[in-house]
Amino acid sequence: MSEILVLAAHDGESVKKVTLELLTLARRFGEPAAVWLGSGAEAGRERLAEYGAAKVYTADGDGMTDYVAAPAEVLAALVAQASPAGVLVPATAEGKEVAGRLAVKIGSGVLTDAVDLVPGDGGPVAEQSIFGGAIIVKSKVTRGIPIVAVRPNAVAPEASPGAAALEPAGVELSDAATGAHITERVVQERSERPELTEASIVVSGGRGVGSADNFALIEGLADSLGAAVGASRAATDAGWYPHQFQVGQTGKTVSPQLYLAVGISGAIQHRAGMQTSKTIMVINKDPEAPIFELADFGVVGDLFKVVPQLTEEIARRQGS
Repeated sequence: MSEILVLAAHDGESVKKVTLELLTLARRFGEPAAVWLGSGAEAGRERLAEYGAAKVYTADGDGMTDYVAAPAEVLAALVAQASPAGVLVPATAEGKEVAGRLAVKIGSGVLTDAVDLVPGDGGPVAEQSIFGGAIIVKSKVTRGIPIVAVRPNAVAPEASPGAAALEPAGVELSDAATGAHITERVVQERSERPELTEASIVVSGGRGVGSADNFALIEGLADSLGAAVGASRAATDAGWYPHQFQVGQTGKTVSPQLYLAVGISGAIQHRAGMQTSKTIMVINKDPEAPIFELADFGVVGDLFKVVPQLTEEIARRQGS
């Protein structure tokens, strides 16, 4: 069985959810082999094994995570060594850059923003969501080893035990790969709320919230549920909430167990970023709002009355 290389996304200790999604996809086409850049592979090994990684290639040499072109060079060397059937990376800004560099290095085709991968004649076929999720197209790589950047939260991770044997990649970076390096990292301040793309519950506010001050209602409801806070593009463009919390085609893609859309009409741009959520609950005073088409549960009412009552009831039940 051919290997499928999976570029592991991690913070040096814990494995990001998108990596587990990629391992799940990789198992459809071969034997998943994670590629871990930097230190901490031993800490992440158990999690990788839980989701089917048969092998973990480690590249933790000096400065391995400080050079912009290092990931592509390591992956290119592993492609030459292992002749994998494909390479999967997260469709993040960094992941897409790695995919592009790798494609040039090994002379292969590359597909980005895939929302699914299915077997097809001559290799995996990628499904991509375009026009805000209105149309699904299918495409495949016809030259070289397929390189696919998969959108986070597009696929539900499924556990399947693997050995996750650690194996040094044995790659020495070339002078060209060390030509550009990261000179400084600034750690973004984080609240105690879960990370938006990793959260199992997300509460998002939209134009109906009305102002930045009113987002305190959204935050209060989210905190009562231990949830992350999101926002629609209308809300972030208005300056009511920071852009890094935008959910939608041009923002973050989320797929939590529960998604609460508060005061969000349901423009196609927003729906593209949350429509794969397991359960969708909507609070909106307009019964004709398009978001209700996706809703599993809906409340037609004034959010300024419904949300405080909901938050109070959740607190009461948690206290009982």
